[in-house]
Amino acid sequence: MTQRSDLLGGTLFALAAGLMWGLVFVGPLLLPDYPAALQSFGRYVAFGLIALPLAWIDRARLRELTRADWREAARLGLVGNIVYYLFLASAIQRAGAPLPTMIIGTLPVVIALVSNRRDARRDGRLAWSRLAPSLLLIGAGIACVNQVELQQLQADPGADVQRYASGAALALGAVACWTWYPIRNADWLRAHPGRSPRAWATAQGVATLPLALAGYLGWLALAALPGEAPGVQGLALPFGPRPGTFIGLMFAIGLLASWLGTLCWNAASQRLPTTLVGQLIVFETLAALAYAYALRGQLPGRTTLAGVVLLVVGVAWALRARPEPLAAQAHVS
Repeated sequence: MTQRSDLLGGTLFALAAGLMWGLVFVGPLLLPDYPAALQSFGRYVAFGLIALPLAWIDRARLRELTRADWREAARLGLVGNIVYYLFLASAIQRAGAPLPTMIIGTLPVVIALVSNRRDARRDGRLAWSRLAPSLLLIGAGIACVNQVELQQLQADPGADVQRYASGAALALGAVACWTWYPIRNADWLRAHPGRSPRAWATAQGVATLPLALAGYLGWLALAALPGEAPGVQGLALPFGPRPGTFIGLMFAIGLLASWLGTLCWNAASQRLPTTLVGQLIVFETLAALAYAYALRGQLPGRTTLAGVVLLVVGVAWALRARPEPLAAQAHVS
């Protein structure tokens, strides 16, 4: 497989992952009366249950995994799935969709900065002079896309500043989780180039299931105790006031975002350097904004469209750059 086909294939897989992952911003908006913890645990119980029959199909490949591999899958599932979505859903419920979307949208920049230093020996290093223009374009695009939304929030006389601040802090926690996750996930995939990305996505689902199930049952036990926490009073257990909607949405997000999105991201991570694939998470931001506008029944304004153009140009610019081995850079210098 040539480098050009790797680049095209990896980019298309990353685009597909972004379209799937944008759905995770929809859940908290459609279920505002459900606690974030219930949504997070519910989503990954669904993901784990979906992964079980898939694990039977991929049982031969899963037998190749060692105990260390399964521990890594569990760590990735805990941090990159359960904790990340707990932070994100809480942030969206506290601050609305625009602010968390803006903060999560910085992931391409954060991952590129971290991986360009951390993974230089494996992937080569992009000179900062070549990386900076794309990062600046992406950052400017994210600022434009969110400018109108943030102005509306600031103009709202009933806005709860402390609630927005806590939402921002939770979104930063989500950024930390998802800076760690793709880098560690890429480490495993690049160290095992012959392994199936589909099987690895399924393994993460299987490893996440007992963690999510324990969390869900633990949450139900706490919610049933006297002196319930705020937001839990009167909540019908175990599936809330709209069980059909809740269960259906959890399984839809579990299948499309958790399993299929992870599969596509794994395939992209095997084909592209971490520095570049990290910037392609921008597709998630674009998809989330598109879905949010679709739910509102509105078209984006000029500033939003300008931001989208900047984001796309920034990603295209990044894909033109090629990491160079450290030895080559030292020789040139």
